[in-house]
Amino acid sequence: MTVAVQGTAGRGGRDRGSRPGPVQRLKLSYSKHWYAYAMAAPVVIVLGLLVAYPLGRGIYLTLTDATSLNVGHTVGVNHIPDSFKFVGLHNYQDVLFGPGSYDRFWSHFIWTIVWTVVCVALHYSLGLGLAMLLNQKLRGRTAYRMMLIVPWAVPTFVTVFSWRLMLADGGLVNTVLGSLHLGQPGWLADPLAQKAAAILVNTWCGVPFMMVSLLGGLQSIPAELYEAAEMDGASAWQRFRHVTLPGLRAVSSTVVLLGIIWTFNQFVIIFLLFGQNAPDVQILVTWAYRLGFGQQPRDYAQSASYGIILLSILIVFTAFYQRWLKRNDQAAI
Repeated sequence: MTVAVQGTAGRGGRDRGSRPGPVQRLKLSYSKHWYAYAMAAPVVIVLGLLVAYPLGRGIYLTLTDATSLNVGHTVGVNHIPDSFKFVGLHNYQDVLFGPGSYDRFWSHFIWTIVWTVVCVALHYSLGLGLAMLLNQKLRGRTAYRMMLIVPWAVPTFVTVFSWRLMLADGGLVNTVLGSLHLGQPGWLADPLAQKAAAILVNTWCGVPFMMVSLLGGLQSIPAELYEAAEMDGASAWQRFRHVTLPGLRAVSSTVVLLGIIWTFNQFVIIFLLFGQNAPDVQILVTWAYRLGFGQQPRDYAQSASYGIILLSILIVFTAFYQRWLKRNDQAAI
């Protein structure tokens, strides 16, 4: 007697035993889309070398006590091997909760949050105001756009050095303040004035990007919406609230997220404006650089720990930010 053995049928009458496995699916995908894999391979390799390897190396260093004294190096013809040890999560515990952690981490973290919130708020509000102004029919509007985009077009280090000269004692800013019989703070020496100067320079550099991005968003809003709102008797504020802001929601969510990430990691302005001689104005990224490259011995493990903590903060924030945007979009439907 012959017994016919049938495979277990899945949904839709398919035989589960006939489904290809992961390896077969990968081979099938490669044979079908080999050109896409070939085109993407160089990008993947470059990203692996420039991003994945440094990130992996940084994570590894956070689990050690690596410094410039125990990392392998070559002196003449002699090579001194690595002598640092594996310490697990001790660096993270020391940075966040160790002795003096407030002065070493939390004070800089609080200032970094304040710096980011204030700068991005100024970037967005000033950028939106200028974008709405340039969206009007003005004589010489193209010239105004070119003038307002100059701070973004000029290399950042040129801008920062120019502001450093103007903010120095006897510089243009204090000269103008003195002629107006106003106070002349030490912009590059006084801790509170240093923070104000840092926010001022970063606002100068960041507003043009917001302005250009929001101007593009404004020009994509149909004029018919404004005409309909005006015919319904909506005031200028009501048109701004119920037409302009909803029309800019997609652009605003993107530029605000980018602005937060860029400002949170804004190394160039703080470093070039004050160097390493202003501990009160250092944000987390510049403080990490100081630990790893601006002192002796160089503490590579602690510096890498700061970097991984920074990355973790931004990843968590971005995840919550995207969920918040998605929830608001669903509520608006």
